[in-house]
Amino acid sequence: MDHTESRDGTAGTDEPTDATRTTPEPSREPEPAPEPEPAPEPEPAPEPGSAPEPGSAPEPGSAPEPGSAPDPSPEPGSTPDSSPEPGSAPAPAPSPNPSPQSGKKRRKPWVRRVRRTVLVLALVLIVPLVAVEAALRVNYMGDPADGTHTRNRDAMWLGHAWVDGRKKDADVTALAGRLKDTGVRDLYVHTGPLEHDGTLPKSVYPRARWFIDAVHRELPGVRVQAFLGDVLANGGPEGLELSDAATRAEVVRSAGQVLDTGYEGVHMDLEPLHSGDEHYLDLLDDLRKLTKDRDAQLSVAAHQIDPLPHLHSVAGLVADHPKWWSQEFFGQVARRVDQIAVMSYDTARLFESTYGGYVAQQTSLALEVTPPTTHLLMGLPFYYENNPSHWGHAETVAAAVRGARLGLSRTDRDRELFGLAPYIDFAATETNWKEFEDGWVR
Repeated sequence: MDHTESRDGTAGTDEPTDATRTTPEPSREPEPAPEPEPAPEPEPAPEPGSAPEPGSAPEPGSAPEPGSAPDPSPEPGSTPDSSPEPGSAPAPAPSPNPSPQSGKKRRKPWVRRVRRTVLVLALVLIVPLVAVEAALRVNYMGDPADGTHTRNRDAMWLGHAWVDGRKKDADVTALAGRLKDTGVRDLYVHTGPLEHDGTLPKSVYPRARWFIDAVHRELPGVRVQAFLGDVLANGGPEGLELSDAATRAEVVRSAGQVLDTGYEGVHMDLEPLHSGDEHYLDLLDDLRKLTKDRDAQLSVAAHQIDPLPHLHSVAGLVADHPKWWSQEFFGQVARRVDQIAVMSYDTARLFESTYGGYVAQQTSLALEVTPPTTHLLMGLPFYYENNPSHWGHAETVAAAVRGARLGLSRTDRDRELFGLAPYIDFAATETNWKEFEDGWVR
């Protein structure tokens, strides 16, 4: 999720018939027939239906010699004689055009191939999804280990209204009352966004000093960190360009600027951040030098880890900014900061059980590569939305809390530097708070 306050589409040749066959009338009386001679050897029979009718005779003087071709010009009204030459092979009958039924039969193999291809694709896509959902459901089963509750090292993201003049003393008192009996010890207060060149106008956080002092008064021991974010240029036509060294230098200067204001840490949220971005690692190295010199915290909001190996690479083929980081890159980031908070929401899970199983998996993956000296936090969805990336009935705080506890129980139940981080204060409901307190704080 982009941590801003934005939460506030044929016919063949006809055979001759009796009606068309005619016998030409002779022009004179025929002479008496001579005595019959012995009958010659019979000629090969012509094709049925093409021989003259019995009793018909050609005109005198025009009878063809044996073996010669018949007169090709028929009389008007007669049908041309299609008999072959004696002794020749009969001509094959013309093939009729295929009927619609025979045409369909010829298309059936093609139709079958298409259907088979569709079935294979459906299996390739659907079966893995069903398998993943089933695996996540199984991952949500079982009971969290005893003692997997708050270590009093939780954090919370707060909106921009706390530093731009919209909030008053009474609001800080109410916030303190809400947080007093929880384990929240770090507040990430939205103080940016940064300009695309990395600069930060002081005019966007005029009441920051007031808020920091008010929190120290109402909630002793709670740190206030400046939550700085921006859209990266790799997510669209405009944005902050991490590959530009001058821009990175401005980001570091902006971090020093908020520390001068009184913040006790810098919390970076740059999205969408591609896995393996070396320029981001360079920025973190420079920021770490700054915060260590100031005895301040450096924390980051982190993308989710590949739930399947190399999923971020596969997703990159169809999306300009894939959602996940590799586990290796997550570990590289975790080793450069004091705190790393996983944005474990907006997961597109359809069921509460599979969402909880997903959070359990993310918790385990993060614990495996986060050094024990880095404080790991798992984000909680303190808001309700319904869209393809976030289904409110599934992504509940109760499921996230239980999933985080299961992951902690299975991977590193004694990890001290571990906590949960609700996002975000202005969208939180009473149900969100109750599920957080009942499942984690108790």
